[in-house]
Amino acid sequence: MTSRYLLACACASALAAETLEPLGSVADAFFFEGFDADWSSRWIVSKDSEFTGTWKHELYSDPEGIVGDKGIVVGDEARKHALSTVFSEPLDPKGTGFVVQYELQMKKALQCGGAYLKVLSASDELSADGFTNASPYTVMFGPDKCGSTNKVHFIVRHKSPVTGEFEEKHIKSPPVPKLNVNETHLYTAIIGSDNTVRLLIDNKEVKKADLLSDSDFDPPVNPPKELDDPEDSKPEDWVDDAKIDDPAASKPEDWDEDAPRKISDPDATKPAEWLDDAPLEVPDPNVAVPDDWDEEEDGEFEAPLVKNPACKPPAGCGEWSAPQIANPLYKGKWLAPKIDNPAYVGVWAPRKMANPNFFHDEQPHAMTPIGGIGIELWTMQSGALFDNILIATDPAVAAAAAEASFVKREAAVTAKKAEAAAAKKAEEEAKKAEEEAKKAEEAEEEATPEEAEAAEGAEPAEEKKDEL
Repeated sequence: MTSRYLLACACASALAAETLEPLGSVADAFFFEGFDADWSSRWIVSKDSEFTGTWKHELYSDPEGIVGDKGIVVGDEARKHALSTVFSEPLDPKGTGFVVQYELQMKKALQCGGAYLKVLSASDELSADGFTNASPYTVMFGPDKCGSTNKVHFIVRHKSPVTGEFEEKHIKSPPVPKLNVNETHLYTAIIGSDNTVRLLIDNKEVKKADLLSDSDFDPPVNPPKELDDPEDSKPEDWVDDAKIDDPAASKPEDWDEDAPRKISDPDATKPAEWLDDAPLEVPDPNVAVPDDWDEEEDGEFEAPLVKNPACKPPAGCGEWSAPQIANPLYKGKWLAPKIDNPAYVGVWAPRKMANPNFFHDEQPHAMTPIGGIGIELWTMQSGALFDNILIATDPAVAAAAAEASFVKREAAVTAKKAEAAAAKKAEEEAKKAEEEAKKAEEAEEEATPEEAEAAEGAEPAEEKKDEL
């Protein structure tokens, strides 16, 4: 074992030796769930007949960064799963905004399914029997992958103060999630009191948006003041062609539309080495008749064909034809030049009308108060592990939780992987050294006395006898 790998093992062992405990609580968090042994007393598996998937309480994949730490895991393939918890009192984000954060590990490759959270709205629909399709949410956040879809959702259900109806507002150009098997990743969404939205993966910002922007959400949180009048239609005599063919133009008499684009090069001549009657392929001269070939049973032997070496440039074989060149007389189909259309009116657009449902919410961060957390998924693969779910009004609280759990977990996992790699390398080197020593020993045993003495740098036995 070299000193380099000894040092790597020592450093990795020191990092891995730090005793890390699963995160049990987070100071100043409005809500935190680390899924300890008593998790089922706080969470309800949906009793709705539509959700037949089961949940498991399992350790993280090896190597464990925090030994003994567990999360809640999607237990079945191709089923709907639903799990929820209800807060003792709702959180009103007005004036503070809020943060939602959780750790996610895919224990199996996700091909089609979700791995997101729903921040549930405080309402009468939050049932003691758990999540149902009628359970409304305020924010939906997290990865979703299936077919061409591969994104981190951030969806806000915003209530119109005019109609009283809720509408989903989807963040545009969402980031791509990190879903590699057996890797843990941290997902954080920060809704600020300044109406900004920041999405982080592994403590790094991957998306920023503004709830007041007309272009960051689809549809925008605030609707337009005016709409196209659906009763308006383009008049039949409306001319919206800005250019027309010049009616005074005509095709020149010498314009040949039938002239080909390419012609044979009139200056080309057949190379002197060209072989008109030689084949392009010939039997491979390097292939001999197999020894076991029987012409009576197998027929006449035919070697595989290869390119005829006599046909290599500048020579060639077969019928010669001149190469094609651009036709200097080619003009193509004649088209009349365009001129301004004197009848042009302009591009038609329907007249505008006042939007009867217009409003301007100046504080869209003040979303519907939050009453719980739901994990409601349809997935073709099991194995999504959720852990350390947090709700807070201060991003610093989420950052402290990430440092205490995710950051230390990943450092420990990295250290254990480095230690395992160093140990494997040292084992391979020791095995190689052992094999080389064994070969040397076997060679020494098989050597003659003269060869053995020569190998040891001693004088040959006959020379010693003459000297005596």
